[in-house]
Amino acid sequence: MKKTLSLVLIICVLFSFCLTGCAKTKVDYASAADFEAALNAGDDLTGKVVSFTVDEVVPDSAIGYNLQAGEHLNFCSDENPGFKVGDTVTAKVTKVTSMLGSYIITYEKV
Repeated sequence: MKKTLSLVLIICVLFSFCLTGCAKTKVDYASAADFEAALNAGDDLTGKVVSFTVDEVVPDSAIGYNLQAGEHLNFCSDENPGFKVGDTVTAKVTKVTSMLGSYIITYEKV
């Protein structure tokens, strides 16, 4: 009886770890257009998660590796993110600055 109870307990613990590891990240903005609209409305989007499609990749921009999405969105990083045009990226925003009518967004891959 004790062995059966221990086995059931172990299975439950492993199952809960699996569920925790498989949990999906909540996306706050499902498109570049929604994200840009929130930025234009003056919302603070630091810490928010956005999903966007890469329109253009500029690896040698003055602001680092630049993934362009939407009209004025530049998702920038110091390291090559490894994405190409057409890829869908899910990112957590770490900082947003505005420069010359465009948004410079630093992020972490999710």
